[in-house]
Amino acid sequence: MSSNLAHAASVTADASGAAKSNRTLPPADVIKPIEVLRSQNYSEGVVFDREGNLYFSQTRAGTITVLPPNGTPRLWAELEGANGHKIMSGDIHIVAATNSVVKLDANGQILKVVASEFNGKPLEYANDITLDKQGGFYFTDSGSRQTPTGAVYYVSPTEKISQVANGLAFANGIVLTPDGKRLFVAESYKNRILEYKVLSPEKVEFQKVFAELPVKQGEQIDNQPDGMCLDAQGNLYVAHFGMGQVQVLNPKGQLIRRYSSGNLTSSNCAFGGPGLKQLFVTGALQMEDGEGAIFRLDLGVRGLDIRPRSQGTTST
Repeated sequence: MSSNLAHAASVTADASGAAKSNRTLPPADVIKPIEVLRSQNYSEGVVFDREGNLYFSQTRAGTITVLPPNGTPRLWAELEGANGHKIMSGDIHIVAATNSVVKLDANGQILKVVASEFNGKPLEYANDITLDKQGGFYFTDSGSRQTPTGAVYYVSPTEKISQVANGLAFANGIVLTPDGKRLFVAESYKNRILEYKVLSPEKVEFQKVFAELPVKQGEQIDNQPDGMCLDAQGNLYVAHFGMGQVQVLNPKGQLIRRYSSGNLTSSNCAFGGPGLKQLFVTGALQMEDGEGAIFRLDLGVRGLDIRPRSQGTTST
C-alpha cells in the first residue's frame, strides 16, 4: 500500500465526532489491511460460499473470479458489468450485471435473466443485492448519474418484481437485517445510509436517515458509501468509496470505527475466513480505472453468516 494511500486512509481514523467505541471491536490504529491479491481491474461484489471460496467481480472487465481457500484464483464466469453478488440455496448465484440481474449455476454458467425491466422501463444500473429468508431478494438500481432516479426492487421466490423505493441519488449498497424488519440502503451521492421498515417483502416504508457519513479530507478523493455488510452484533460496515476506509456504524447509526481498507476507492466488503472473523474489502488501490485489489482486515469479530445453509458440491 502506497504511503499516500495509507495516509489518506488513516488520517481521520477514529477522529472526533465518532461515537463511544464498542469494546468488542479492535481500535482502528491496530488494524492494518493485509493484501490478499491484486486484480487488473477495480474489484467488486465479494461473497463467500460454505466451502470458503471467495468470489469477486471485475465490473469493467465483465468477469467473476473465484479464489479457493488455499488455491489459485481462476476465472469463474464472464458477465458484462458484473457487480453485486450473493449466493442462494442450491448453489444458485445472483449477480447484478449490465441493466439486469442474472442467475448463474455453481459452475458460473448463466441460467436466466431474472430482472431487466420494471413496468416496461429498462433497469439503468443494477448494483447490489441482499437476500431474505423467504427465498427472495432485494436489489438496487443506481439510476442515472445526473438525476435521482435510483430505486430498490424486491424479487419474490416466484420471481415477481416489485419496486419498493425510488427517487434515490444513486442507490448502492443494500443490507437486510436478520429479522427481516430493517433494510439499509446506501445513497451514494448524498453520502448517507437510509433505513426502511419492512412491512412485507414487497412493501417497505422509509423510516429515517440512519447515518450521515464523514466527508473526504486531505488526500481522500471522494465520499460515497458503496457496498455494506453486517457483523453478528448488528454493526453495519460500509465500504466508503474515495476515502480508503471501511466505516462501522452501531445498530443506532452511530459511527464507532473507521478502519483503513487498503483500497482508496473501496467498493464492497464481506466477512469470511476462519470463524467469519476477517473482513475482506474490494476496490482499487487508487482511481477506479486503475489496478484493483482485495484486502483483509483481521478484526476478530464474527460477521453475520449470510451463506446458504445447505449447498451441493461446488466446482472448486
